[in-house]
Order: sequence, then structure tokens, then C-alpha cells
Amino acid sequence: MSEEHHADYSSFSSSSSKEDAYETLILSAKALFVENDVPLPAISNLSNAASLLWHLFQQITPSVNWSGFYLRDPTLKESEVENQQLILGPFQGKVACQLIKFGRGVCGAAAATAKTQLVPNVHEFPGHIACDGDTNSEIVVPIVATNGKVIGVIDIDSTELNSFDEIDKKYLEELASILVELTNWKNY
Repeated sequence: MSEEHHADYSSFSSSSSKEDAYETLILSAKALFVENDVPLPAISNLSNAASLLWHLFQQITPSVNWSGFYLRDPTLKESEVENQQLILGPFQGKVACQLIKFGRGVCGAAAATAKTQLVPNVHEFPGHIACDGDTNSEIVVPIVATNGKVIGVIDIDSTELNSFDEIDKKYLEELASILVELTNWKNY
């Protein structure tokens, strides 16, 4: 990777449309996640993705107060279905919950169902986990491996109600697919 890739990828034009800003994020992710045609390790790609997401949302949805990842706990066997949990991964924002059981809260629901959770008002979501009491809306997108196993989730929180829409869903699901394709998920 040349020197031009790094901090420049965190710049999103304030005059861009939401779709244009997401397109820039997707192009940046594709450029950053591979070096010499080899997918980089999960910790590297998730860290850069967390930064890209944070800077994107500071431009398009400044009310976003947390963006990052939760990952399936790699220390648990898949046969331990009742114990499956997510562990905190790379993120930007306030300190967050460290462990979330599958099926609990918005992140746990996305992990258990392998379906995106677009929540306009988290206070109306059954079993919502309030890691940050200022959060009012949330979108959580599962990262699903080609074998159907949930590897983790992308979690974005906002202090405003109804902050996320189908455009966010579309592009965050695309980012999840790119992460699956262009990341070395060894140990996950």
C-alpha cells in the first residue's frame, strides 16, 4: 500500500450526498483492507473500518455517538449455543458494554437472527441494552461468513430518534460483505 492511503481515506466531503459519502467509504475500505493482494487481519481491517465509519458519520449524521464492532467470542465452541456472546471490538465513541449475549439487545438480536436491525427508537426495542443512556436510535448489521456463521456485527448508535434509514442499511450491509471478502478472519 502506498503512502497516499491512510489518513486521506478519513476525509469525507461535507458537500457530498449521503450516497456519495458512503460510496467513498466503500472505495476506501476496498483499498485499505488488502495489501499486495492479501487480505489483512481482522483487527487491522476492523480498526480502520471503525475510523472510516466515525469520520463518515461526523459528516452525514453528526448525532452518531458510537460506531464500531462486536465480534463472536472465539473462545466459545459453536456447540455452546446457549452461551454464545459478542465481545467488544474496535470502535469510536464512549466506553461500551464488553459482552453481549446472542439474542439480547439490538446487537444480540442481529447476531442471533443474522438480520439487520434498524431501530428508530431503542427505548421501544424489547431488551435494549443501554450502554450509553444518550442513545436513541441504532442500526446493527450482522457480519455473516460465507458458511452462514455470524462473525460479528457493525453497530452504529445515534443520540437522535430515526437517525438511520434504508440507505444506511444498504451501504452498511455492503461494508459487512466487503469485510467478509477482504479480511483474514483466522480465529473467527
